Amino acid sequence: MTNDKLLLVDGMALLFRSFFQTAPSGRFMINEQGVPTNAVQGMIRHLFAAADEIKPTHITVCWDMGKDTFRTDMFDSYKAHRPAPPIELIPQFDLAQEAVLAFGLHGIGVKNYEADDCIGTISSKMADVETYILTGDRDLLQLLNGHNYVWLLQSGYGNWKSYDAGLFREEYGIEPAQFHYVKALMGDAADGYPGVKGIGEKTALKLIRQFGTTEGVLQGAHTLTPSVQKKLKEGEEMLRMSEKLAQIHCDVPLEWSMEQAMFTGTDDRTFSFIEAHGMKGLSRFARHDGYAEVDPFGLD
Repeated sequence: MTNDKLLLVDGMALLFRSFFQTAPSGRFMINEQGVPTNAVQGMIRHLFAAADEIKPTHITVCWDMGKDTFRTDMFDSYKAHRPAPPIELIPQFDLAQEAVLAFGLHGIGVKNYEADDCIGTISSKMADVETYILTGDRDLLQLLNGHNYVWLLQSGYGNWKSYDAGLFREEYGIEPAQFHYVKALMGDAADGYPGVKGIGEKTALKLIRQFGTTEGVLQGAHTLTPSVQKKLKEGEEMLRMSEKLAQIHCDVPLEWSMEQAMFTGTDDRTFSFIEAHGMKGLSRFARHDGYAEVDPFGLD
């Protein structure tokens, strides 16, 4: 392992969470140009709260690049039921990406893929780098592999639950790489795929602990109760589709390097951005020298 630390951030997860933390009370933090900024300000606060704990030498924020992906190509109903984003959030999508760059952070997104896939692709290549994934999405737990951590945001700022592969095994009784099989069986209402009707998380976990994979479940279905056999038989086609939708793809054709992700701190762009968009609440993050340890004798 090197002395580097890499933080991979699920940008949209932080942005949406930040928006809905303050939106119910009507706190949209509208600037002089009439643009709401609550989601962007919250996202930066969440990001640096975690970064101050982790002290990463490298940071990349990963973005979704539109609603159309290879998953919607496979399954028309994937995320199709989700309501349109609130009008106060829409102008903050582009503003969030601008903020990331203004704070000296690296951002990336690839058309036809989700941020999860970009995070998975980068993380899978970092066997020699201590890697942290910051998200509010439990799906990313499937990426735990022994050299990384998934930090799941909790309510409030600076609160998260940190998972490594060991804690995941302890809580779920399966390997992280098996988690997408569980999601395939139980479905995901938020993402719009049903899994097997009538099978919830508890039963799905029990089945994967016993049979290992969805294919194993189908092959061993004759040993299960008539009720579960019937559900699996009727839901087999959707189960196979749900498995494809639930699995994070770690082979995204992206251009990324540790050099690009190096975080050396903020600069004049940060102050200009804060002033231009009326985000004085972020001023305390504007003077940052990064987290890398600097050799005072200049020998590094």
